[in-house]
Amino acid sequence: MNSMTQEEPKNIEPTANLASQAVDLSPPETPDAPPRQATEQSEVRHAETPTSDHLLGLNTMVEIDDLSFSYDMGKTNTLKNISLNIPEKQVTAFIGPSGCGKSTLIRCLNRMNDLVETSCITNGEIRIMGQHIHAKSVSPIELRKQVGMVFQKYNPFPKSIYDNVAYGLRIQGIKKKNLLDEAVEKSLRGAALWDEVKDRLKDSALGLSGGQQQRLCIARTIAVQPKVILMDEPCSALDPIATAKVEELIMELRRDFTIVIVTHSMQQASRISDHTAFFYLGELIEYGKTDMIFSNPNQKQTEDYISGRFG
Repeated sequence: MNSMTQEEPKNIEPTANLASQAVDLSPPETPDAPPRQATEQSEVRHAETPTSDHLLGLNTMVEIDDLSFSYDMGKTNTLKNISLNIPEKQVTAFIGPSGCGKSTLIRCLNRMNDLVETSCITNGEIRIMGQHIHAKSVSPIELRKQVGMVFQKYNPFPKSIYDNVAYGLRIQGIKKKNLLDEAVEKSLRGAALWDEVKDRLKDSALGLSGGQQQRLCIARTIAVQPKVILMDEPCSALDPIATAKVEELIMELRRDFTIVIVTHSMQQASRISDHTAFFYLGELIEYGKTDMIFSNPNQKQTEDYISGRFG
């Protein structure tokens, strides 16, 4: 069964099982799939796109093909013909000046932009684990179980630390206390927070420091075992010490998750990412291995940005 369809999954077990069901899916050949002509055109464009050397030998998790996106029903495109593949279990950083489309693009990956009534995809498509995410059969709710998001401003719920982490699991129907206890501890350990909070799990999450709250939000995200974690400037509201802890955590999490991070800090991108994409005015200017982007970029615009000439 497609774990991203609108049908409610039966006998829900821990969500790793749900995610694994979607891995083997091919793009749907059903009446609610995108028109075949559009799919064929996308395949042609994809075939014409040169293979990125920095992705050779890596499994692809996210495919973005010739994507254009508009916030005003197609009058103007905020994103213009974006094509790139995001590899599995790597950290991919999106960099570029404010307003260049970085956050818009990652919000396309879990359809958060659907919440804006006048927004629309004007061209191209996105596939995650081979599944066209805008097919009518795909439920945004099921999609977001597999594509989690950590926001710029940490946003714990006004609940206990325990209940914050267990929230998503309970929504998915997991009620047994032993399963919840195990998942909460595993997630807090995964977020490098367990030792700091294990003796006050019933305390309000709002009593944690800013850095701890952000790591709690990461624990809440990984508790439901997504395949992809999107991070929209997760350290911008944190002090240097908390930022260092979150960055260390990201480096650990990439062993199990595909991570896409938007950052204004080029130093952060160079420290924690495997691949970097540079955007400018809604266009993808350059995409490559992080060390090459920062040491020997192919495009002058990229060189000018990372050297501080603009932005």
